[in-house]
Amino acid sequence: MRETMIRLIDDLSEGHSRVVCQVIETRGSTPQKAGAYMVVADDGRQWGTLGGGCVENEVKTKSLMTLAAGGRSIASYVLDHDYAWADGLICGGRMVIVSERVVDRSFADYARAWVELDAAGFGFREAIVQKPGNEAAPQAEPGHRFLIDHKGNLAAAWPVVPSAESLAIASAANVSRNRPVTEQGLSVIEWPARIQLLIVGAGHVGQAVAELAARADFEVAVADDRAQFANMERFPTAKSFHVGPFEETLTTFPVTSRTYALIVTRGHGHDQEAVGLLADTPAAYVGLIGSRRKIRMIMEALAEQGVPKSALARVKAPIGLPIGSQSVFEIAVSVVAELIAWRNAGEAKARSLGSTSYYEEKTSAEISEAVPAHFRAEVGP
Repeated sequence: MRETMIRLIDDLSEGHSRVVCQVIETRGSTPQKAGAYMVVADDGRQWGTLGGGCVENEVKTKSLMTLAAGGRSIASYVLDHDYAWADGLICGGRMVIVSERVVDRSFADYARAWVELDAAGFGFREAIVQKPGNEAAPQAEPGHRFLIDHKGNLAAAWPVVPSAESLAIASAANVSRNRPVTEQGLSVIEWPARIQLLIVGAGHVGQAVAELAARADFEVAVADDRAQFANMERFPTAKSFHVGPFEETLTTFPVTSRTYALIVTRGHGHDQEAVGLLADTPAAYVGLIGSRRKIRMIMEALAEQGVPKSALARVKAPIGLPIGSQSVFEIAVSVVAELIAWRNAGEAKARSLGSTSYYEEKTSAEISEAVPAHFRAEVGP
């Protein structure tokens, strides 16, 4: 999404006209959820996607007409046999999509504000008027859109409308939600806070996880005591590097409730040190890779050292969803899948998929017995 916005900014700044299409409401099963953007150029090129298939093709065809005629439209598409049989996308859901030709730099300002809010990482909301006569701002027209930062302040509006109207929309949209909603003709899309993934250990597993996690929109940071491993050449997607003894780098790292910490160092001693330093922090997720035997040894040693059991109980170990991983890449897939489940679906859903911790009521041994042998992976970093 960010790349689509950046390209749109560049195009508009160069004087090109584009059609901006966005899913603003969905019901039932759909190939894309509310918030998805697609930009269409006059030569038929597109950036972003609305999910593919017949709906996207129809929106794209109409967009080329909109480029010539101008204007804005909001249309509803039902993914039934008539629309989707040829594409195999018979989802049975409904999508509401707004399309608009943008021709000047003022929309670039809106897109630039979107990118800045996304880069800040605190999360934000986007409100799009879907129907006229909104109670909060009766003068706002369908298709008008507003950006509200994580503090509830209005960050940008398109097109520019009276300040009272903008503030009223911002107030109406400033309700904490964990999913997109449409109420009283106003579609509110929640762009969640960006998760910072701290990878402790710059070995092969850490390297593979970093690549996949960055593609899944995690902000990757790497910590290791070896500069020849923790560097941009080996981790081109990382945003920051923290090189030095773990006791120094992990105690000074700015851990917040938006931090996921993944411990994949090269040895048990470093793993134990990292768990001891990170278990009792505000991190939303602390995970340790390794065999159940190694995990048991580390947990018992830390408990003997006085680390509170409540802190150790937060550590997810072993990490990764049970998909029978064997290779480094497969291990990375299982780990990132677990991270995505935690971020998108929450802890309860992740646990239902197989995410565990050492101190759960069902012990690791019991869990191991319940999982088919070919799905058990006792792996090291």
